[in-house]
Amino acid sequence: MSTEIKVPVLPESVSDATIATWHKKVGDAVKRDENIVDLETDKVVLEVPSPVDGVIKEIKFEEGATVLSQQLIAIVEEGAAAAAAPAAQPAAGAQEVQPKAEAAKAAAAAPASTTPAPVASGATLPPGARFEAITSGVDASQVPGTGRRGMVTKEDIVNYAKSGGVGSAGGARPEERVPMTRMRARIAERLMQSKESIAMLTSFNEVNLGKVMAMRKELGEAFEKANGVKLGFMSFFAKAAANALQKYPVINASVDGNDIVYHGYADISIAVSTDKGLVTPVLRNVERMGFADVEKQIGEYAKKARDGKIGLEDLQGGTFTITNGGTFGSLMSTPIVNPPQSAILGMHAIKERAIVENGQVIAAPMMYIALSYDHRIIDGKDAVLFLVDIKNQLENPHRMLLGM
Repeated sequence: MSTEIKVPVLPESVSDATIATWHKKVGDAVKRDENIVDLETDKVVLEVPSPVDGVIKEIKFEEGATVLSQQLIAIVEEGAAAAAAPAAQPAAGAQEVQPKAEAAKAAAAAPASTTPAPVASGATLPPGARFEAITSGVDASQVPGTGRRGMVTKEDIVNYAKSGGVGSAGGARPEERVPMTRMRARIAERLMQSKESIAMLTSFNEVNLGKVMAMRKELGEAFEKANGVKLGFMSFFAKAAANALQKYPVINASVDGNDIVYHGYADISIAVSTDKGLVTPVLRNVERMGFADVEKQIGEYAKKARDGKIGLEDLQGGTFTITNGGTFGSLMSTPIVNPPQSAILGMHAIKERAIVENGQVIAAPMMYIALSYDHRIIDGKDAVLFLVDIKNQLENPHRMLLGM
C-alpha cells in the first residue's frame, strides 16, 4: 500500500516552502515518525516525518524546489519488505499545476542549484563550516560532529584544526559563493523593512544587577527544587518588561496604516539564535505568568531551537521583543525593531564596574540596557521612562513580586 507524503498545511502568512534537505533517497527504509525531509519557509524549518514504516518509493522534487501547502512531494510504500520503484524525476510541467502568479513567485524565490555540500557524520555540512574547512585545510569527513543529528559545525572545524588534526592551509585564499537560505533572505528583508519604514531611535540606561544576583543565589536552589527549572536572568527581564508595558502601553503598541493598535496583553518575543538564523518565539500573556512559568516556557523554546523543532505557531504574533546580545559578549548595541512591533529591549553582558553608591565607590555587576523604538508613535519621554521603570524593578526585584 502506498502512502502520500505532502507538504504540511502552511499558515496564511507563509505562501510556499523550499525543499532544503532530503534525509532519505528512493529505496531507503524509513520508520514511522522518522524525518524524511526538511522544508524551509521564510520563518522556520519544518520537518516532515513519515506516517508509516516502509520504503521510499518516489521523490517528486529535488532539493531547492519550491512547493506549496499540501503538495505531494514523496510516496512511501508501506512494509519493511516493500520494493522501491525507480527514482521518479519531476515532470517538465510538474509545477504548472500552480496558479501562474504562484509559479512566477516560486521561480523567483527558488535558490540557484549548487554543488551538494560535503557530508560528515551523516549530516550536510553547513556553509559556515564548509568555508572554515576549506580555509583551514580540514577534511570535514574526519571531524566528529557535535551539532544536530551529528552535523559538523564551524566550531567543530575550528577546534579540530586547533588540536593539530590538520596541517597548514598553505596560504590559500579560498572563496565560496552560496545563495542565502530562505530564512536568511527573509531576515534581511525584514531588517530593510524596519530601516525604511520605521523612524527608529535608541535610548540607553544601565542596571545594577546586584540584588537580582543575590536573590538568585539565595533562592535559586529552592526555586529549582520547587519548580524543576533554574531561576535565570531572562525571567526577571521578561516580568519587568511586562509590568512596564502595562504602565506605558504605547511601547506595546503597533502601527497599522494611520491607526495605532494598543495591545492589552504582553506577548513578548524572545530572540533565540539558531544555526539557521535568528528566530523569535513568543511568550504569551507574560503579565499573567509567574517566574517559573516564564523559565519553563523559555526552556521549552530553547530545546525546540536546539532540536530544530520551533514551529510556525511558536513565532506568530508578539507585541514586544527582548534580545540578549550579552550571551555572545556584547557590551552595548542598538537592536533593530521587528515590525509591526514598535520597540525592542536589548540586554547585554554583565560586567563588574566601579560605581558610586551612598557616597562610596564600590564594584557592582552592571549591565547596559537599550530600547530601540519607533519614534513615529513613541516619544522620547515614554521610552526613557520605560527604561527607568525596567531599571528600578531590576534594582529592586521584590517590586516585581508586587507588580510594581
